[in-house]
Amino acid sequence: MTNAQRPHGQQLIELPQYNKGTAFSREERIAEHLLGLLPYAEETLEDQVVRAYHAYVAKDNDLERHIYLRQLQDLNETLFYRLVIDYAAEMIPIIYTPTVGDACKYFSEIYRKPRGLFISYPDRYYIEEIFSNVTAKDVRIVVITDSESILGIGDQGVGGMGIPIGKLTLYSALGGIDPKVCLPILLDVGTNNEQLLNDPLYVGWQHERVRGAEYDDFVEQVLLTLHRRWPNVVVQFEDFGSGNATRLLETYIDLICCFNDDIQGTAAVTVGCLMSAVRMAGKELSTVKVVIAGAGSAGCGIARGFVKAVAALNKYENGNTDNVYLVDLKGLVRDELDKILPHQAAFVKTKKDLENWRGTFNLVDVIRNVKPDVLIGVTGQSGLFTHQIVDEMHSWTRNPIIFPLSNPTPNCEAAPIDLMRWTDGSALVATGSPYPSINYGGMNYEIAQCNNAYVFPGVGLGLVAVNSRRVTDEMFTKVAEVISKSVPDSAPRGASLLPHLGGIKSLSRDIAIAVAHISVANGLGTLPEGKTVEEMIDAITWEPNYEN
Repeated sequence: MTNAQRPHGQQLIELPQYNKGTAFSREERIAEHLLGLLPYAEETLEDQVVRAYHAYVAKDNDLERHIYLRQLQDLNETLFYRLVIDYAAEMIPIIYTPTVGDACKYFSEIYRKPRGLFISYPDRYYIEEIFSNVTAKDVRIVVITDSESILGIGDQGVGGMGIPIGKLTLYSALGGIDPKVCLPILLDVGTNNEQLLNDPLYVGWQHERVRGAEYDDFVEQVLLTLHRRWPNVVVQFEDFGSGNATRLLETYIDLICCFNDDIQGTAAVTVGCLMSAVRMAGKELSTVKVVIAGAGSAGCGIARGFVKAVAALNKYENGNTDNVYLVDLKGLVRDELDKILPHQAAFVKTKKDLENWRGTFNLVDVIRNVKPDVLIGVTGQSGLFTHQIVDEMHSWTRNPIIFPLSNPTPNCEAAPIDLMRWTDGSALVATGSPYPSINYGGMNYEIAQCNNAYVFPGVGLGLVAVNSRRVTDEMFTKVAEVISKSVPDSAPRGASLLPHLGGIKSLSRDIAIAVAHISVANGLGTLPEGKTVEEMIDAITWEPNYEN
């Protein structure tokens, strides 16, 4: 929007992407017809950040802080992003996990102002018109969800819009993607959440979820219309149910530039963190045994990511799944089970694999038989990793690597303090939700948050920089390696297995460079003649500063 096209006066103040508030200069106030509409004082962006932070910390709880930040984003986008970047480690858990879970749960109650695109199934005949109502001329990053499987709290209906909004906030704050080219999309195909179906304040379509061919046709219509309108768009699938997540990714991965953060992003950050832990434990990635509790899309994604990482490090053409064991509600995933889902097939254990097995196939007996070095949880079952299970692991491995990754916090499989107590401080721990550092036995232990925010902002930046047409598994394998290498070998005992959240922006650039190089090398992305990947990334990296 040029200065000639841009509204003046009150309308300008109401545009969050252009509003400067008290930072409008005297000359701007005269030229833009703002005299009298603002207090007299002229402030800098830094002055405004101080005031905004004071207001933020004065809120009574994290949900109120989340609401405050969203309101600030709707008022003054530049100030919002500068505040988030300056206090990234403190605010990422408020904008995203774990607080975003409550924001989704209470979305209808705290609803203030529309943000993003709501595409409801009853409006399926107007999808072209819906996209034409988007004012942005160029959209480069879309985060899309149908809200069936939000974090560990399940179906949240239209409330799941909090996830795409939060993710895209981090794309801009941590990846440097201009918020003007970001679009959150909520596919409102109904909800099976009885509380929402009976809630008079619910702002979504109060109808049971659409399934089957009707659902698939609707999603296809949305995605193909989206791609026609913005051919260079990167689409991130988010929080789709296990019955759809892998299936949709496999359907569209070769048609549009897309990835599923719950599957590929979770795998990349988990494997990167695991590589750091294995190195700290003095072991080799190719020799460790891994048990993953939770055989849905996230658990299977981690399993595949681990196998691909081992293959890449050892230059194997094909990955070896022998050292990976999946456990779901029916116990170990094995060939005698009635239903094996397609994404589990590669990790099914046969009778021959289990010929010396003793006992049942529940998690405790899996631990006893496998004797794993690594235990990962993506079940959403609080307390699943018991003292007994951890004792079993610790009995044969000096430094058990334990990642209870379920979030929000109440769904975590084990509290880090318990893991430290049960292993006398020798466990190497990462969690899905943020936890404070632990002092045990006079030693301070920093708990890494295995947060996808380490991954997707940099991935998106790299893809956009070279106009990549596709996303590949090779990219995510490389991302895991980049994350692992960001933790120095000289890190002291008790150090975090991941960089501090405040350093993600620098890491995002490294990830973007790696992703862009792979895209160009494979003929999926392009570079202008005479330009390097680094130059293209720096050219599009956005910073929250007021325009003159």
